[in-house]
Amino acid sequence: MGGSALNQGVLEGDDAPGQSPYERLSQRMLDISGDRGVLKDVIREGAGDLVAPDATVLVKYSGYLEHMDRPFDSNCHRRTPKLMKLGEDITLWGMELGLLSMRRGELARFLFKPTYAYGTLGCPPLIPPDTTVLFEIELLDFLDSAESDKFCALSAEQQDQFPLQKVLKVAATEREFGNYLFRQNRFYDAKVRYKRACLLLTEYQKARDFLVRAQKEQPFNHDINNELKKLASYYKDYTDKEKEMCHRMFAPCGDGSTVG
Repeated sequence: MGGSALNQGVLEGDDAPGQSPYERLSQRMLDISGDRGVLKDVIREGAGDLVAPDATVLVKYSGYLEHMDRPFDSNCHRRTPKLMKLGEDITLWGMELGLLSMRRGELARFLFKPTYAYGTLGCPPLIPPDTTVLFEIELLDFLDSAESDKFCALSAEQQDQFPLQKVLKVAATEREFGNYLFRQNRFYDAKVRYKRACLLLTEYQKARDFLVRAQKEQPFNHDINNELKKLASYYKDYTDKEKEMCHRMFAPCGDGSTVG
């Protein structure tokens, strides 16, 4: 990742009269947009679920123009790329579609036609008009933040009515955001996320304390006992997700580095 997309025979192969390197490459790529506007070639398979539509992603990428060895845009020089939210922080439609086809750890090469990239005008002086571009994208990780975004948009009264199972899911997401931000040395932003996660977990503790007191008064109450069991199950799901998150954060990648 981060090397020349034109080296090592990537765009070499059977020469066809009148065909450009990108045209030759496109013949062996998968059409993921339905109109051959976004084509994909998987370099390294990923694992797990596909990127969620409202996810926040952690990616490394390099963009290339045809006949040029050096990328016109890349974030591979950064030790820890910044988090980017789909639908907000990513300006290329082709990259959005490409990311939605990817899994954690996947490395893929994409061709974006002008409609899915920089359009008929291009982006002077770097991108000429009507230009097809090639991007190499590595999906390091992603956070499904839809539930968290929905929760944070609610009023305080509405948040009080939010199902506890979803509250714990939001807490796990907020803590995970905090961990990423901390590793990027964005300490104030990380503190905000950690504080939000702690407040949410306080709600869990309040609910548990209330049910434990109720159980002492009515030890054979079927409804109370069932609610405590559900609460314990929700919390176990939360802690399992937290363990999985820590494993992903510190597990070595194929190149010997840690994710992110």
